[in-house]
Amino acid sequence: MKIALIGASGQAGSRILAELSSRGHAVTAIARDPAKIASLAGATAVAGDIEATEDLAKILEGHDAVISSVHFSASDPDKLVAAVKASGVRRYYVVGGAGSLEVAPGKLLIDTPEFPAMYKAEAQGGLDFLNRLKGEADLDWTFLSPSAAFVPGERTGTFRLGKDQLLTNENGSSISFEDFAIALADEIETPAHVRQRFTVGY
Repeated sequence: MKIALIGASGQAGSRILAELSSRGHAVTAIARDPAKIASLAGATAVAGDIEATEDLAKILEGHDAVISSVHFSASDPDKLVAAVKASGVRRYYVVGGAGSLEVAPGKLLIDTPEFPAMYKAEAQGGLDFLNRLKGEADLDWTFLSPSAAFVPGERTGTFRLGKDQLLTNENGSSISFEDFAIALADEIETPAHVRQRFTVGY
């Protein structure tokens, strides 16, 4: 497939790029500074600005799918969605956050007393983005939320998928960037959560 990846030099984005490359996909790897993008088979590094909607739309044209892997607090969901729609690409995947996941019926992780204040703005941005997508009729979107701890680690290929509830085990709630990338690539290759959010964790 031909896939556009916005935020290809970030912590999650770089692992997603590596996973897609290893599976033989052609990836247009987009970042503000393309020099920070890893040189991998099938990957083409491109400079792109998420604030420049028209320019970004032109970069995205002709792809089978678009992935956003950017910080919510440093991006505008309306501009990103507008760029994807203007490009003519229907399939849109968003690297989500854990704050919008439920820890109990009707209670979100972001609303718990233990949720770190320093991550509240980012988590609220993720929740707003998810709600924005739920009202979007023109895109086949998917929002993949990681577990509470989203960290560098190993590519194990062993994890669980869920829907709207935070996944936990005896060690807490976590997923590596590497295993998250597997779950996202699997979803792109075999869509099972179109116009839905799902989550991945151990």
